[in-house]
Amino acid sequence: MRVYLVVMDETPEAEVALRFAARRAVKTGGGVEILTLLPTADFVPWGGVQATIEAEARQRAEGLCAAAAGTLLAESGLKPTITVLEGDPRKAIRDVVARNPDIAALVLAAAATGAPGPLVSHFAGDAGGLGIPLMIVPGGLTLEAIDRLS
Repeated sequence: MRVYLVVMDETPEAEVALRFAARRAVKTGGGVEILTLLPTADFVPWGGVQATIEAEARQRAEGLCAAAAGTLLAESGLKPTITVLEGDPRKAIRDVVARNPDIAALVLAAAATGAPGPLVSHFAGDAGGLGIPLMIVPGGLTLEAIDRLS
């Protein structure tokens, strides 16, 4: 099955990428994998505080994924795969792509204004080494435009 990988965070452009990927998946009989990345926690000398910080970050990421999955299910009928990883985002994305041969494309959305965003900049600069197509969706698209294009 053709799977579209979307990196989900709290930015508006992540929602644009998710909608585009969902629409493409529905039209091609594929699926969607939502990847949420946890930043590597800074070392805190008190273990209990460190554990609490990490648990709160994971809960927030899982909540974000659950909300995105609920929206995706309601709007398209697709039930996505959810992955939550910690560490360097670029490495985590490459690892997910390497271990799942069904991933057909990485779908990212560029910021509506200003710099496109760190992941878009990185992968656009190294798209040849990714091993799958990179789809960059303009982050300022309306829902109607996304539906028309996808």
